Amino acid sequence: MAWAPTVVYFTASLPYCVLIIYLVRGLTLHGATNGLMYMFTPKMEQLANPKAWINGATQIFFSLGLGFGSLIAFASYNESSSNCQKHAIIVSLINSSTSIFASIVTFSIYGFKATFNYENCLRNEGRSDGLLCRVSLLLTNTFDLEDGFLTASNLEQVKGYLASAYPSKYSELFPHIKNCSLESELDTEKRGFTTTLLRDCPRKLVVINFLGDLSAVQGTGLAFIVYTEAIKNMEVSQLWSVLYFFMLLMLGIGSMLGNTAAILTPLTDSKIISSYLPKEAISGLVCLISCAIGMVFTTEAGNYWFDIFNDYAATLSLLLIVLVETIAVCYVYGLRRFESDLKAMTGQALSWYWKVMWAGVSPLLIVSLLIFYLSDYILTGTLKYQAWEASQGQLVTKDYPAYALAAIGLLVAASTMCIPLVALGTFVLRRLKRGDTAPVA
Repeated sequence: MAWAPTVVYFTASLPYCVLIIYLVRGLTLHGATNGLMYMFTPKMEQLANPKAWINGATQIFFSLGLGFGSLIAFASYNESSSNCQKHAIIVSLINSSTSIFASIVTFSIYGFKATFNYENCLRNEGRSDGLLCRVSLLLTNTFDLEDGFLTASNLEQVKGYLASAYPSKYSELFPHIKNCSLESELDTEKRGFTTTLLRDCPRKLVVINFLGDLSAVQGTGLAFIVYTEAIKNMEVSQLWSVLYFFMLLMLGIGSMLGNTAAILTPLTDSKIISSYLPKEAISGLVCLISCAIGMVFTTEAGNYWFDIFNDYAATLSLLLIVLVETIAVCYVYGLRRFESDLKAMTGQALSWYWKVMWAGVSPLLIVSLLIFYLSDYILTGTLKYQAWEASQGQLVTKDYPAYALAAIGLLVAASTMCIPLVALGTFVLRRLKRGDTAPVA
């Protein structure tokens, strides 16, 4: 593992360089401010959704490596006198700052893409029955506006005013004009709609059948669809695409180094395993097994399997693992003993803030997230997924088949059952040892 720090420094620092380049380019793109305004504008309906908080907590767990064992694995190589409290604060601040920084880069480019699509929708380049003409006619005829008053620059402002001044009339008209909404382009939900309209455009009778599908801007949709669509509309798109995908490769390698270290460290430290296999063989076997499992994602149904692993392999499991870790340290091992250990390492007494957060606030928050998570799935009923229906040309919601539900149960159990099984095994072994050492009458 001596080579790991050098590789991690490279794979961690290079994406920052690429992000800085993308930040400069993204902020100079047309429509970048629309994306930034969308990012920093709070949506109360999303803040009131428990699933948003669950996703946020899961993202923090992923980015910090909580519950994966990678932090513990890397920390095991530190000196005992290392100031772990200082390092924890630094890592947390860098992580949060990086998330905000990367989000600014992402939404500036995403704002460019949404604005580009929105203006194309208005102009409807290559078609004589431009949607701008259609939307203008709809609003002009419905609200008796002056001819020529609506333009591409004031359309959104006028639509906002009409929606507030005439809510009932505008709501009836909205399904026909929402095609060219910048908010819809910036929206992150996947949806499709069909609008058929018969209108009298100047000296022409127009029939428009508009089919739209907004791709999800999360996960693979964000990384491989939205970003690539934005990059292809930039100047010198080949350069930006090479930089972007090279950055993704470095991020993937850096993440896997941490996750692999969490697996290799206990295996190589185990006297039983290391006595039969050298470290190189253990590393090779772990990588080979991981590669074999990853091949599932390259199959025709690989995207569906990816969603299963992404949604269920490390969501509920992470919450349970981190909760057990917190309870074990604070209440089983003991907060006072842990405090004395930290004082011996750092030479400083533990602040009351950390005691309150570890012993009270953190367990309560994690339990609340667990309750929200479980109640959400109980209320929704059978687990469902979205599949592409070729005959309908759109995404449809389907129930998971029996074998997929079995795979989901196995994924959740594989990462959580080790806790009670190891606890039970340790308890049984200790009782057996006590029985062997008991005095004979």
